[in-house]
Amino acid sequence: MSSHFDIGQYRIAQQPFYLPQHNEVALYEAAYAARLPVMVKGPTGCGKSRFIEYMAWKLGKPLVTVACNEDMTASDLVGRYLLDAGGTRWLDGPLTLAARHGAICYLDEVVEARQDTTVVIHPLTDHRRTLPLDKKGELVSAHPDFQLVISYNPGYQSLMKDLKQSTKQRFAALEFDYPQRSVEASIVSKESGVGEDVAERLVQVAEVARALKGHGLDEGISTRLLVYAGTLMQRGIVARDACRMALVRPISDDADICDTLNHSIDSVFA
Repeated sequence: MSSHFDIGQYRIAQQPFYLPQHNEVALYEAAYAARLPVMVKGPTGCGKSRFIEYMAWKLGKPLVTVACNEDMTASDLVGRYLLDAGGTRWLDGPLTLAARHGAICYLDEVVEARQDTTVVIHPLTDHRRTLPLDKKGELVSAHPDFQLVISYNPGYQSLMKDLKQSTKQRFAALEFDYPQRSVEASIVSKESGVGEDVAERLVQVAEVARALKGHGLDEGISTRLLVYAGTLMQRGIVARDACRMALVRPISDDADICDTLNHSIDSVFA
């Protein structure tokens, strides 16, 4: 890795829009001050990633984000040797970059990663704060500003898709849920441009879907999808069509569930 590498390119340039729900900002600030590793738990699309972006901006720290997936290897996180014209050279992975240069490293949906991959983060989450690069024969000591953050959706727990206790108990945790109706409506209005009254109606539809979680739906309608629906409406799409496109079809193929949600949309936007 070049000594001229600039971690500043990972800084959040503009303030992300985020409305606090409770005291999560103060809790995160305290955790960062102590450099505690943090796990943010909550359903899909409820604002976990936006919160971490906001906190990185507020703290003035660079943010390295990794979208975890089942094909991700340990080398994808820590780095690998590459062939070039001069032979081989080492390229730091995103976790190593963050640890070496003092960024917040955010592993998004870490439960999607293979368990043998997540083990590599363990030495960074205790008193050692180190990252062994076995292939390179180097032990990276984390920069004083480094912090590790992971996100986790408990709704996807299963025997195959869950974090080991040995990993969970290395993190302090913040629990997120969909915001209260008034807060969520403000978010939808701000992000999509629709009026507060329309945003409140969209949230009403979402609440119907969320009540069906575990009764035909794996996940309810996310705040993100509400913003999509509002955005379509701002583009001139009538409410019913926008809602069907953004709120119903993405979350279910079940005819009965879709009928229930369509009926709710017709009632709310009558």
